[in-house]
Amino acid sequence: MADGDPDPTLRGRDLVGLGGVLAAAVVVGLVVGLLVDHAAGTSPVFTLVGIALGIAAAAAAFWARVRSALR
Repeated sequence: MADGDPDPTLRGRDLVGLGGVLAAAVVVGLVVGLLVDHAAGTSPVFTLVGIALGIAAAAAAFWARVRSALR
């Protein structure tokens, strides 16, 4: 590895950042779903949709971060 080349491994701070992104995406989806459910007067419908969208967003963010870190 020459000077100036980035290290292609994930460090501890990178892993903590990934965990934060995963948790934040799911929590944001959950909170938005709860707020929409409360406003619409529905029960678990939008909460479940929000969680599913949060998981999908977390997976996409995880994939993008790991891919860019390993390049």
